[in-house]
Amino acid sequence: MEDVTLIWYEASHVNNFLRYSPMLAEILSTGNEVLSGTIVDSNAAFIASRLEEIGLEVRRHTCVGDDIDHIAASVKEIAARTDIAIITGGLGPTGDDLTAEAVARAAGVGLTIDEAARASMESFFAKRGLPVRPTDPKQAMLPRGAVCLPNNVGSAPGFCLIVDRCRVYVMPGVPFEMEIMMDQAVLPDIQRHRGEPSQAVSRTLSIFGLPESEVGRLIAGIPETFPGIRYGIRVSFPEIFVKISSRGQHRPAVESLVDEAARWARQTIGAGVFSDQGLSLPEETGRLLTEKNKTVAIAESCTGGLIGHLLTNNPGSSDYFLLSAVTYSNAAKTAVLKVPEEIIARHGAVSEETAQAMAAGVRQQSGADLGLAVSGIAGPAGGSADKPVGTVCIGLASPAGVTGRRLTLSFQNRSMNKRFFAFIALEMLRRQLLEH
Repeated sequence: MEDVTLIWYEASHVNNFLRYSPMLAEILSTGNEVLSGTIVDSNAAFIASRLEEIGLEVRRHTCVGDDIDHIAASVKEIAARTDIAIITGGLGPTGDDLTAEAVARAAGVGLTIDEAARASMESFFAKRGLPVRPTDPKQAMLPRGAVCLPNNVGSAPGFCLIVDRCRVYVMPGVPFEMEIMMDQAVLPDIQRHRGEPSQAVSRTLSIFGLPESEVGRLIAGIPETFPGIRYGIRVSFPEIFVKISSRGQHRPAVESLVDEAARWARQTIGAGVFSDQGLSLPEETGRLLTEKNKTVAIAESCTGGLIGHLLTNNPGSSDYFLLSAVTYSNAAKTAVLKVPEEIIARHGAVSEETAQAMAAGVRQQSGADLGLAVSGIAGPAGGSADKPVGTVCIGLASPAGVTGRRLTLSFQNRSMNKRFFAFIALEMLRRQLLEH
């Protein structure tokens, strides 16, 4: 499920020591595939985060298809209202690569072969022992007056051109190429041509177990309590992230204000906050396992290996993750985890007793410090009056003994239930690690 930025809030007035005149930036993504949603526009997110890090204020993201008139019109509109424009896509050798021509049209200039661009393109092919194809020289055609941005990992150079008062940077749409060009060429050029930069500082709180509306209610007083602070709420189901940020000319003052606001928000939200470093719940759980020098083994039924997947996404997880057993059937629970048949017969596969026996079994089989197990009914069918869809049972085995928990959720969506089951189990493990 994609992350969604829900809303930004900011104070209506700013303390004197935080006043600044930020450079404004806009991002334009081009391409029919991006416009139609066939390709997810990850470029805009990367660019926005990089611009924010150096203190620029990103006002808009825009997307247009492969239409020269639409691209040119968008460039003219953006250039008339902002200081920095970042454009991605449409620099290749094919007929639908129209961005260079569109930017030239917006600037009222023609295209010309740029020697630096041609050298960059030819160098790319030469290093790989490839011939320059008849259509490739198109990639060296830049708007007259543009400055080439060499592409060290691709064939299409980027460029920078002044349109009205706006510095327009154009880069390839391939994320790997764009990211390198952004960091190596675009950001340094922006820094060279700006005045005294404002300092951007942010802190992110990670939350689980509260609805977004409740989080929003709890921290609604931030702008009034801390003038100069902005905060944003982002949901990545089932986690919530609150980003608290500010900008100003004096970094120590900005950091102090942001830290104070973050401490206030954490205290206000309470136990639902599990990280003040912006970590996800799997990342924070892995961090604690490393910090406490503990190992874990997982037994999963309804989540089908999702917990193991989430934990092993963390770099260094081999230090603490020993085993994952997806024991979906009752026979597998008995054969692999040594769950007594009478427990399943008496209480059912979805029960605290079975989950606890699974956790004890996987801990014993693996030799891990902790054993975590999940069994539940993810739906959409399979529920009963006693155990409706959304019922999950979690077992946790440690040297101190075995505990269990049963909850019933109400998502009525299989993938959402599975993900929530996994996160509830990880939260139970996280709290166990904190207790010890």
